[in-house]
Amino acid sequence: MRRAIIYILLLFTLWGCGIYSFSGTSIAPDVLSILVATIENRALHVNPQLSNALTEALKEKYRRQTKLKLVNDQGDLEVEGEITGYESTAIAVTAQEIASQNRLTVTVKISFSNHKYPKENFEKRYAAFEDFPSTSSLDAVEGTLIDAIVEKLTEQIFNDTVANW
Repeated sequence: MRRAIIYILLLFTLWGCGIYSFSGTSIAPDVLSILVATIENRALHVNPQLSNALTEALKEKYRRQTKLKLVNDQGDLEVEGEITGYESTAIAVTAQEIASQNRLTVTVKISFSNHKYPKENFEKRYAAFEDFPSTSSLDAVEGTLIDAIVEKLTEQIFNDTVANW
């Protein structure tokens, strides 16, 4: 019984200080806002929906999983970036030298700024991919692949910026 009371008190202490939350974020209590700038598409091959899809997915992730207020200018936290790569490559080749599996890879460069705690600032490259059979054209599966890739990239960026995993 005594051990349970200690755990409960510890839990309320961690919860009350605002540095840790049950969503897995670790945001200081004085950090209140975030700016997610449009992720510009600077890749050699451009998917016209990708920039908007990634930007909006990031905004939604912060909106749903943090108490941060999304702002259009001068947030306590700022996420900026650009899509630097968008390519489809063959990854599995048959004995007849025909691709049997292809991979779509998206690479982004992200700059993160914490104006309250500048030691947390960083610039990092992220990449995510999805495989698809060569019997399908990229045009036919691109939408589904992009959704999955955006989800992976969003999770990676979110974890590095506010979850500190």
